[in-house]
Amino acid sequence: PQPDGLWAAVTMPSSYPRLYKADAGANIYRRSVYTFWKRGMPPPQMTIMNAPTREACTTRRERTNTPLQALLLMNETQYVQAANRLGKRAIAAPNLSSPEQRVEWLFETVTARLPRDGELREMVSLLVDLTAYYTDQPDLATKLSGTSDANEAAWTVLANTLLNLDEVVTK
Repeated sequence: PQPDGLWAAVTMPSSYPRLYKADAGANIYRRSVYTFWKRGMPPPQMTIMNAPTREACTTRRERTNTPLQALLLMNETQYVQAANRLGKRAIAAPNLSSPEQRVEWLFETVTARLPRDGELREMVSLLVDLTAYYTDQPDLATKLSGTSDANEAAWTVLANTLLNLDEVVTK
């Protein structure tokens, strides 16, 4: 999705499409390859992630890591929804009985490697702290995950944290 009124400053009265209209239903889950690009106004998310301007061919994209990119990945609706879905998958993963096993599964799913002992301890500790926090703040859990389930909100934040690791974003 893009902000309302995004194309207002760069759209001519006769251009198509003249106004941005966000998709609805199942179409919101299409890949970004189907994103409509206005020549004078590329999608803001793509710009923040250093997408080429498309004025010239680019054989290799620039690798950057900026605070604005981290804020986008941690707070943009699409990314939070992806983290929520991934957290739900970790909760529902079959044959995993302990939080440690679920954290290992989640970590390996995201990074394609198993966590080191210290990483595993930190993530399990984070999960415990987040569960306690969202248990005390059910309204925040609802805002984050759409339900007052503290466990689901905690797994959403853990998944979001993993999806924002440098090794995940840049490789």
